[in-house]
Amino acid sequence: MIRQVLLALATTVAFAQAAVAGPAQPYTKEAFAAAQKEGKPILVDIHADWCPTCKAQGTTLSAIAADPAFSGLTIFRIDFDKQKDDVRFFQASRQSTLIAFNGAKETARSVGSTNAKEIRALAGSALAK
Repeated sequence: MIRQVLLALATTVAFAQAAVAGPAQPYTKEAFAAAQKEGKPILVDIHADWCPTCKAQGTTLSAIAADPAFSGLTIFRIDFDKQKDDVRFFQASRQSTLIAFNGAKETARSVGSTNAKEIRALAGSALAK
């Protein structure tokens, strides 16, 4: 019985951690450069945990990550408050900035949009060949 309770608790914690982390992987220059070199479709999410717009975008990004049509999309998250050099590299002036790339080519950018249709179109621009 205790083993079942511990297993259920561990499963709950794992799901909660995945929900907090969201669909994105943490941004590193090396991982981003490797994805670009491989020609992958990429979405960069410049995010702040305290930002309500970022939270609203997160709902759509989670749906995109779960959608098979976007299965090849790599989503990187940059912490607006802790990764200032990376924010500057992308010339982002605000959190809630989304930038799509097809390999090395930037295909679309938005700041502050929470419109699911617009975010899906931005992510879709990274998939276009």
